Amino acid sequence: MAIALITGGGSGIGAATGTLMAENGDTVILADINVEAADNVAAAIVASGGKAESAALDVRDGRAFAALVDRVVADHGRIDLIFNNAGIGVGGPIEDLTAEHWQRIVDVNIMGVVNGIRAAYPHMIRQGDGHIVNTASLAGLVPSPMLAPYAMTKHAVVGLSLSLRPEAARHGVRVTALCPGPTETPILDSKGPEGLPPNDVFSARDLLMKATGEIYPVEDLAAELVAGIAANKSYIVAPRRARMAWWIHRLVPAVVEKNAIRLVSWAVREAERLDTSRA
Repeated sequence: MAIALITGGGSGIGAATGTLMAENGDTVILADINVEAADNVAAAIVASGGKAESAALDVRDGRAFAALVDRVVADHGRIDLIFNNAGIGVGGPIEDLTAEHWQRIVDVNIMGVVNGIRAAYPHMIRQGDGHIVNTASLAGLVPSPMLAPYAMTKHAVVGLSLSLRPEAARHGVRVTALCPGPTETPILDSKGPEGLPPNDVFSARDLLMKATGEIYPVEDLAAELVAGIAANKSYIVAPRRARMAWWIHRLVPAVVEKNAIRLVSWAVREAERLDTSRA
């Protein structure tokens, strides 16, 4: 059975994936900056008969990440999978965002993934086996207005994953980019990173419901993810509606752009309505 380290394991995609893998007999280490949340998920897995541990981790801290991976390898003899899943959202009109917004999301969503790869990849090379799963997004494949910083980081994760995949193959290491459409996770209701000015016009949930009218159950996404890993897919784009949006963008990008422009118009009207109600 596999040994898997999952960042962002205290909630959302990380928690659902860890729970499913443990049900399948794997051992999961759930790492999260909110260690209490990771503790709770791990405890629930253990109570159900699974094998799980929790750990505190800020993925921005490369040394702490390396120390955690080293500990996992020391305790279990190997690391079979790493899920670089932790991430944050930053949204709103670009003119309203500060330099700190951009830096924070780069540090978490891009450098957090880089830190995970740097920590786990050398162990996997020595093993001659392993699987790196990087959580990107449909926003890393199609235009995502009003979520530009988030989309930028997810495009970077896709590019990193697809570029590393052929390099890693010579070492027996597999790489997959997970690109979910709107999925039922806490990030949908976030107003932005803690300690920075919030986007109080609309949440990601508001924007994505307007764009797609559908939020995918996180348990269903976890099932597609686990199946995609077993098939060694380079991309996992889910659900079907997200795959359709990706293909439409590739075939007729002008159609997607027109829809994106309409979404911006809606967001601007929402902002104006909010300003009027506050006056």
